[in-house]
Amino acid sequence: MSRDDAKDGRPAPAAEVPRYDTPVTANPDKKKTVVREGGGKKWTDDSLLEWDPSHLRLFVGNLAGETTDESLLKAFSRWKSVQKARVIRDKRTTKSKGYGFVSFSDADDFFQAAKEMNGKYIQSHPVVVKKANTEIKASVVREKDKHGKRNNFKDKKNKSNNGSGGYEPNLGPMAGGGVTKPGQRTKNGLKLLG
Repeated sequence: MSRDDAKDGRPAPAAEVPRYDTPVTANPDKKKTVVREGGGKKWTDDSLLEWDPSHLRLFVGNLAGETTDESLLKAFSRWKSVQKARVIRDKRTTKSKGYGFVSFSDADDFFQAAKEMNGKYIQSHPVVVKKANTEIKASVVREKDKHGKRNNFKDKKNKSNNGSGGYEPNLGPMAGGGVTKPGQRTKNGLKLLG
């Protein structure tokens, strides 16, 4: 700590943390991201690439609204292997959502911090601490076009235009096999009644 830092009591700013989302240069249509799913939906989350996948992460819930990344990191600073802390904020309002994450490079510190900090106060709230259950597995996905859709029209054309016809939900009946309504039950080309 330098003399300037000692005067105002604040620690020196942390060194820049390397990002783990190195761009893929082989194909410009593809990028690295983390694919998530839950509640019947699938989405990509690039913010998870900031975390080192080899580190262990704690979920810290019931955070006070005024808790910042720095104050969360300070609360866990007595463990030497603490690497990063992040309070999750609403994108629109930038208000805290009431939870955050802390990462550790050492498993012993991770378990000890989880045990000791659960129920302890960080600012004005007692926090709930558990192991974060999101796995960080970076994968390469295709970029979406300007309308937010993947450019896979060629794939649909090749799959569906094989002469057998059929029904495509977005395109309607396809030529070649007659009209088949969705939900219509048939057996060997005969309509089943009842």
